[in-house]
Amino acid sequence: MTTSTDSTDPTDRTDPAVRYAARAVHLSRVHGAGDTTVRALDDVTIGFPRGRFTAVMGPSGSGKSTLLHCLAGLDDITEGAVHLGGTELGSLTDRQLTRLRRDRIGFVFQAFNLLPTMTALDNIVLPASLAGRKPDLDWLDKVVTAVDLGQRLGHRPGELSGGQQQRVAVARALVGRPEIVMADEPTGNLDSRSGAEVLALLRDAVDELGQTVLMVTHDPVAAGYADGVVFLADGRIADHMEAPTPDRVLDRMKAFDRVAAGAGAGAGARGE
Repeated sequence: MTTSTDSTDPTDRTDPAVRYAARAVHLSRVHGAGDTTVRALDDVTIGFPRGRFTAVMGPSGSGKSTLLHCLAGLDDITEGAVHLGGTELGSLTDRQLTRLRRDRIGFVFQAFNLLPTMTALDNIVLPASLAGRKPDLDWLDKVVTAVDLGQRLGHRPGELSGGQQQRVAVARALVGRPEIVMADEPTGNLDSRSGAEVLALLRDAVDELGQTVLMVTHDPVAAGYADGVVFLADGRIADHMEAPTPDRVLDRMKAFDRVAAGAGAGAGARGE
């Protein structure tokens, strides 16, 4: 399959390091051994273009979060290669990999991961503080304005709603101007209204701030905010959708469920 997110596109002569913020080449991740072997990712080759919002979806156990974690250097890989821009992650020491994650990737997780004793502002600038750098104040102001936290910067996480806490997390991910923001189920702990606000922020980060966003989600409504959706099944790229809508995504996910149910029924009939 050749798609706009496929780094093997033979018609595109652009340097992959320039075109893609992150990419995987023949990536596999295997757990266990012998009868307990599980191929969480199976020979995945895909690239995520700069300046786009891409959602990754699939049934439970399809490998979507594993793909995100491998692209971020959080999980070891068994075969293949992972690149962030022009950097091949397998060539880095642990210390270099830690620095890369801190300086070049912005993370937003389902859990907000804020330090409870620090104010919203201190949480936002924490990555820069850990790196011994002062944040770009003009950019910081732009990000704070974008996430609408100007009146809440002095509050600690316990004084903020769940949606406000996740906005702090989004601001923290954006303030260092990373090459890519990786979001793993960022609305999983939020009500529908707060979730919509966070998704709109990620959309605006792409449209107005020129950011690249890669989001793992199980929610068709969340996927509808993306420019494109990549579907995984059984650790492999199964499909791709441009200009997704919640209804189209939901129909595609239902098709996955029907295939899985049919396979399970067939295995049961064979006594497998």
